[in-house]
Amino acid sequence: MFERFTKDARDVVKGAYAYVEGSGGGDGPCVEPEHLLLALLDREGSRGSFALVALGLDERRESVREALREARRRAGLTQAETDALAGLGIDVGEIVARVEEAHGVGALAGDRKGKGRWSGRVSFGRGAKEVLERSLRVALAQRDRHIGDEHLLLALTLRPGVPAEALADHGVTYESLVRVLYGSGGEAKAG
Repeated sequence: MFERFTKDARDVVKGAYAYVEGSGGGDGPCVEPEHLLLALLDREGSRGSFALVALGLDERRESVREALREARRRAGLTQAETDALAGLGIDVGEIVARVEEAHGVGALAGDRKGKGRWSGRVSFGRGAKEVLERSLRVALAQRDRHIGDEHLLLALTLRPGVPAEALADHGVTYESLVRVLYGSGGEAKAG
């Protein structure tokens, strides 16, 4: 599958690896969908970055990064999951505050800073693998012969989780991306 990746898509994967290596790797060094989105937000001059700019995300990229940081502090829970737990009487904010009081800020994020370096190889987590597989299906559905960073971005919007929620909260959805990238005649959802 990687032979179909454009240079831009490969650069996103490399950027995601760099985010994992820069954070110390968490519970074990795995690239997750959040890392792919962070790497996509760093891109300039590609189809994916063009689509983000066209949807008005250019000035709000830091807001998306902040939403990802906040979700990481909540142990990766989406806002929808946090709200559902609140409906059951569980205050995730209170739990985060208590854990951070006892163990330090970011304790639920699983960061390994100060805990030594992981000597193994960075791998793809299950979620990131799903995004990569879905990007292939998205490209095929659009009748594209390659997988570009735009396909990775489209795949992120299709997979439930923090990246899709953060993007949707900023007006970036699968449907809006298809309109920008392929015009109003975009193909049906691949996923």
